[in-house]
Amino acid sequence: MGQKTHPLGFRIGITEDWRSRWYASKKEFGDLLVEDQKIRLFINTEYKSAAIDKIEIERTRDQVVVFLHSARPGIIIGRKGQEIDRLKARLEDQFGRRMEVKIIEINNPFRRAQLVAEDISQQLSKRGSFRRAIKRTLDQVMEAGVNGVKVQLSGRLGGAEMSRCEKASRGSIPLSTLQRRVDYGFAIAKTAQGVIGVKVWVDLGDYADEENSDGAYAETGQASKRPKRSHKR
Repeated sequence: MGQKTHPLGFRIGITEDWRSRWYASKKEFGDLLVEDQKIRLFINTEYKSAAIDKIEIERTRDQVVVFLHSARPGIIIGRKGQEIDRLKARLEDQFGRRMEVKIIEINNPFRRAQLVAEDISQQLSKRGSFRRAIKRTLDQVMEAGVNGVKVQLSGRLGGAEMSRCEKASRGSIPLSTLQRRVDYGFAIAKTAQGVIGVKVWVDLGDYADEENSDGAYAETGQASKRPKRSHKR
């Protein structure tokens, strides 16, 4: 159970909230689901350097609200909010809907598994040593105050002729309970010898701990408290 199941997909609807929160009829559901994926792909492609951890989407009858969890919100907001207005206009032109973009700032990127995985993939793409990248990442993540971290690399590591798998971990990664907040991230490093897959697991403790919420809510650069939502999808 702990080895073959996606940690986030396993917890969604139980202890994790849905990434897309809306209701639709059977006729519209498929089209809206594909549109959500296109929105995520468009934003991730255009803002690769913004360190986006995840994208949440909420829909009403006439509006789409996109929440961007980013460690570098200044890149998305731009000077005087010009860039976020440009992003909003491009989304409205491409998808033909009224859009609203909200930024959720991530204070500590080393507590987010997806950002850690992307950081390792960037080091490998720049021909860095995979052993040095793993050791450095494990130290940085543990210093961020997490309970445990595990990193797995798969591919032609170090330019070897045959691909192999390298694992390293610190602390505890309990994958057989749903009451632990285990964050999971996956990234791909494109090297001259081939593609290397990077998987990262980060144990952030129990869901009951209030310390787990390490993101400050901000809209167009102004921080405020994120509202609670009772309806889940």
